[in-house]
Amino acid sequence: MWNEPYLETCCRSALHRLMLAGPAGRPGGLKDGPCLERLAEDGFACVRADGRYEPTAEGVARHGSEIRKMVAG
Repeated sequence: MWNEPYLETCCRSALHRLMLAGPAGRPGGLKDGPCLERLAEDGFACVRADGRYEPTAEGVARHGSEIRKMVAG
């Protein structure tokens, strides 16, 4: 049975950009801001004290299981 939250295409893209941002994190207020908020609600990202988003362990795992395999082709 599928027990992971569904990620819309835009949110998968936002998660990938979040991973690409690395330690710098991703600022809020960009076009993908609503997706970053959704990722945070689902536990795949968190907001740091400086207002930037970074992936959680769950986000890193989800990126590896769903997005990274698509990018690798």
